[in-house]
Amino acid sequence: MILLWGWLGTAALMAALWWRQCTTRNATSVDAAWALALGVLAIAYALFTDGLPARRAIVAGVASTWAFRLGGFLLAARVRKEDKEDGRYAAMRAAWGASANKWFFFFYQGQAAVALLFSLFFWLAMRRAGPLDVWDGIGVLVGLAAIAGEMIADGQLARWRHLHPGKTCRAGLWRFSRHPNYFFEWVHWWAYVLIGMGIWWTLLGPALMLVFLFRLTGIPYTEKQALKSRGEDYERYQRTTSVFFPWFPKQ
Repeated sequence: MILLWGWLGTAALMAALWWRQCTTRNATSVDAAWALALGVLAIAYALFTDGLPARRAIVAGVASTWAFRLGGFLLAARVRKEDKEDGRYAAMRAAWGASANKWFFFFYQGQAAVALLFSLFFWLAMRRAGPLDVWDGIGVLVGLAAIAGEMIADGQLARWRHLHPGKTCRAGLWRFSRHPNYFFEWVHWWAYVLIGMGIWWTLLGPALMLVFLFRLTGIPYTEKQALKSRGEDYERYQRTTSVFFPWFPKQ
């Protein structure tokens, strides 16, 4: 029942944001809303699902910390500071033309479905039977380390863009990976595999996130936009720097 209410609440939120974008013609806030919805779902599951209360609490703690940090960052970086629509959604709006609002409704509801899908890994980890053990501790450490890695990567990129506008960031973590923020995003989902050790469905979390990052929402669009805006500078960066997993740059 809690999963049904979770889907209905997330679908209602996305419907409200869809209505808002009909008037503003700006869908940029949907990414932040997706992350924040996951944080709310994690807390709701901890309150209303079965499982050891301590395990439910630590899963909700890790998940909501990650979600609210990411959602807050996206609000500050993309929604509050930018008057124009994110390039991804502007391109979709242009491609859909007069039918844009209709297709954006299905897109927003798709985001609600994806949020519910990924929240299932919180729910599964919370329901692992037995007392707390070493796997719970390792999972918490992995989750918090991933959140810290995302924060560091986002901070390094923001500082670089402020000091070197129009140039490709090669500072800090960005020297070893073209997408360290996405890498730590992926690592984060391993926390629920570890906390939910023995519930093998949780392995779908990092697997699905890898598919989304490499094929659907992350790396392809980001690299396309980077090549468009930074050209040869980004091509050189592609030739020397690992696309995802951090590694030493090529000479």
